[in-house]
Amino acid sequence: MASVKVCVIGTGFAGLCTGIQLKRAGIEDFVILDKADKVGGTWRENSYPGAGCDVPCHLYSFSFELNPNWSRRFAKQPEIVDYIEHCTRKYGLDRHIRFRSEVQEARFDEARGRWTVILADGETIDAQFVVSGLGQLSRPQFPKIAGLDRFKGKAFHSAYWDHDYDLTGKRVAVIGSGASAIQFLPEIQPKVGRLTLFQRSPAWIIPRDDYMFPGWAKWLFRNVPGLQRAYRNYTYLLLESRFPSLRRAKGLFATLARKQCQAQLDKQVSDPVLKAKLQPDYPVGCKRILISNDWYPALSQRNVDVVTDGVAEVTEKGVVTTDGKLHEVDCIIYGTGFETQSFIAPMKVWGRQGAELNERWRNGAEAHKGVAIAGFPNFFVLYGPNTNLGHNSIIFMIERQVNYILQCLREVDRRGAASLDVTPGAMSSYNAHIQHDFDKTVWNTGCNSWYKNAAGKITNNWPGFTVTYWWMMRHPDFAEFRFDGKGA
Repeated sequence: MASVKVCVIGTGFAGLCTGIQLKRAGIEDFVILDKADKVGGTWRENSYPGAGCDVPCHLYSFSFELNPNWSRRFAKQPEIVDYIEHCTRKYGLDRHIRFRSEVQEARFDEARGRWTVILADGETIDAQFVVSGLGQLSRPQFPKIAGLDRFKGKAFHSAYWDHDYDLTGKRVAVIGSGASAIQFLPEIQPKVGRLTLFQRSPAWIIPRDDYMFPGWAKWLFRNVPGLQRAYRNYTYLLLESRFPSLRRAKGLFATLARKQCQAQLDKQVSDPVLKAKLQPDYPVGCKRILISNDWYPALSQRNVDVVTDGVAEVTEKGVVTTDGKLHEVDCIIYGTGFETQSFIAPMKVWGRQGAELNERWRNGAEAHKGVAIAGFPNFFVLYGPNTNLGHNSIIFMIERQVNYILQCLREVDRRGAASLDVTPGAMSSYNAHIQHDFDKTVWNTGCNSWYKNAAGKITNNWPGFTVTYWWMMRHPDFAEFRFDGKGA
């Protein structure tokens, strides 16, 4: 059985950031596990047409690895994967990564203060610390519709895009109208014969202020000291300034946000019937705000139908709506997002006294400051509960979390302990405070979204400014933790 100090799970931004910072801290005794055969995480998986980031790339990147050569303001998936691969090579992570190593479960040994990580092939790894970089957007979600397996045509989820299937001239159904569909639908609309969008709820949409960076701009980023850092900071402040529209469901900022979104709809959709279908009936920001310039124009094309009747079932020939109508199609594409409530599933994690984490979280995931869970010593999650953002870059949050975790590792070593575990009281108090902060935010105004669980508890989003999270995560309060055992 292999033995390491730190076992990191996942090679997306979170896992790679952990590996890089471990190396920068002089810790070489770690392994990064990934079920796939190359790095990239969600950006490796989501290669559908038009896939790209909705955060400007100069901010959606590591603060310690600025890239002056981004081709455009909002990078597309291939360029993001290239950046991830560059970081992997530059910081020497290749020798720490084990591909095709899917984690099935992890069990904490209280007597030794160490974890046993069990892979799908039965191999085990002994680790003092485990860091999960699986995040919130790693498991594609299929709709709970009767008859999915009966359809005789082609069907796939946008996260498993079949690039070998030619959509030219086909009758295509798209189920879902979220962040993935808003990118791939305008890309495939010109080539398909007929496109039917089955929409459960329309999204608020703001313009995508995208543009290519000319050669001279890249040259300036490369050669003028501090310029790219200043541009990154400007972008951060610009996005951070949007949070007041989410902090309160009503008021000046919320009104301005609604006017911007409404202007986009009014400008791009002239047909009153279609506009009525695309008009949201909830406050801006209650669900994820989407960014696009071509969604409304694509839906306005003559070969597109927007269906707002619910989907009753899928048959051999197509999709049946609740009004009894059969929509015959050749292909069904599920743009239905991810299982955002299963932060670590399907992995099983067993902590103290046989507690299993998925079971512990059955009424809603909670963690102390988004990273530590009481009863699960030396186990940390990145992009965990209540750390998602509706207005800024998640990589900013991940870097804060990794810094926090590394300080915890160093404190365990400094004290000569085997493990640390956040106290139940500290975690409970923190989460009560977090949930109280949601009371007047736009996310708590009644609409259903992936930010909430089935009971309506907001488990995904952070309820404040990111600078508040940065301040909180600068240094752990070790009075909130218990230290046990003796280190090796």
